[in-house]
Amino acid sequence: MLPRVAVIGVGAMGMGIAKTLLGKGFPVFVRDIAAQREREAIGANARPLAGDVDILVSVVVDAAQTQSVIDEHAGRAPTFMMCSTIAPSESERFAAALAARGIEMLDAPISGGPARSRSGTLSMMASGSDAAFERSAAVIEAIASKCFRISRKAGDGSRMKIVNNMLAAANLAAGCEAMAMASLLGLDLAQAAEVVQASSGASWIFGDRMPRALANDYEPRAAARVLLKDVGLFVHAARDLGLTAPIAECAREIFADTVERGYAEEDDAAVLKRYADAWRAKVPR
Repeated sequence: MLPRVAVIGVGAMGMGIAKTLLGKGFPVFVRDIAAQREREAIGANARPLAGDVDILVSVVVDAAQTQSVIDEHAGRAPTFMMCSTIAPSESERFAAALAARGIEMLDAPISGGPARSRSGTLSMMASGSDAAFERSAAVIEAIASKCFRISRKAGDGSRMKIVNNMLAAANLAAGCEAMAMASLLGLDLAQAAEVVQASSGASWIFGDRMPRALANDYEPRAAARVLLKDVGLFVHAARDLGLTAPIAECAREIFADTVERGYAEEDDAAVLKRYADAWRAKVPR
């Protein structure tokens, strides 16, 4: 029998997870602070979260929202799967607090974007006890094509995720800068994007984001403010070790400026708009 799963946070990633689980026969219960998103999930045959479940999957934005989920809902399930990108120290704190209540936490950040969440092919960087992995196995198999078992220590999954997301932020910022320069050099942007993605400058995030940006599609799959938060976690982790992280700090400055220019709620590819504004480069608008 498939476990009963609660998905808290049915935004861009959580909605895909909920619908994937529903499509594979799981009983799914949902909760979201946005009533419209909750209604959409219920329209896809999820049920409102009311009673107890077997596993609770939290897909919210940050540590503050994760704390709210724990306060309001963690007691509904013996296993708490934390899929957000938060500071490793917060993951450790949440795991310890939940363990004191007899709840196993799997520190399980995810990557891959909304399309892969809908297809059940996410990447997961998970750490936690053997019991947490065992109880989560069916859900992991349903939503992730790759689950990297980082360690048995909560917090290590989050450590791996901030390493990954720093590269995502740096690559995207650099890609947008390069495309703005291509515009100023008089190059065809569609051709430039094609050349880059077929050459040594390619990256997964460039190939995912740039075609949408060049089609003037900034519907937020991952909002700019979220990647700003994520790269900031890397900067703070470096500072905690007494280090400077110049590339991460530069990327954070670029994303902070993008947010300050009014693009916080647009897709993180709106960094291209930031360069268009700052350099007066012509990009699709």
